[in-house]
Amino acid sequence: MPFLSLLAQTEPTTTVGNERVVDSLVDMIWQQITVLTWLQAVLAISFGIVYMLYGWRIFRILVVISFGLIGMILGILGGREMGSEVLGGLLGCALLAFVSVPLMKWCVCLLGAAAGGIITGGLWYAFNLPQVYAWAGALVGVVAGGMISFIVLKAAVMLFTSLGGSTIVIVGILSLLDKYEALQQPPTSHIQDLVYNTTWFMPVVIIAPTILGIIMQNRFIKQSHKWEF
Repeated sequence: MPFLSLLAQTEPTTTVGNERVVDSLVDMIWQQITVLTWLQAVLAISFGIVYMLYGWRIFRILVVISFGLIGMILGILGGREMGSEVLGGLLGCALLAFVSVPLMKWCVCLLGAAAGGIITGGLWYAFNLPQVYAWAGALVGVVAGGMISFIVLKAAVMLFTSLGGSTIVIVGILSLLDKYEALQQPPTSHIQDLVYNTTWFMPVVIIAPTILGIIMQNRFIKQSHKWEF
């Protein structure tokens, strides 16, 4: 009975915590959508298409950039404790970017596993499953993506580049649509409503192009004679 009482007390707190995490992620996505200018949105779409369809040709530099950004974020967080976010961000960016070059294959596998976790976590959110267990849905994708990445490294490259490119393209497109709505008389907010109130919207519009990107990259790779690690 004491154990059941403890679960009854802690589960609501955990649920609220997970809901706040999900809400924060949605807020972050919407902030990225609204912060872009028209020109930046068009450039994002253009770069995202190249990233999504031809990421396999430039995956090495994309891996270095990705780990550099991860290092910068971690460095900023660590820099807050040391009193210099800028220095911490620069050191973290340089360190992880440098380390990713000799450990390229391992870094690709990690990015493939992360992409798998994002996809299954997005599906969990799309089907409106209990958010308190969203971590379990993401963990399934991390394990599956990691296993596939270690078995077929090319699959990891196609997975993380297609997902990354798809995300950039969709953010750019939604930014343009949101700006178009703002020019209407009266202004509308259908895009914002879809992002915040329709759980399946963001996962579907990101995962669908990701699948297309994987299919197209696989076709391009088969036709290439220069695909080597």
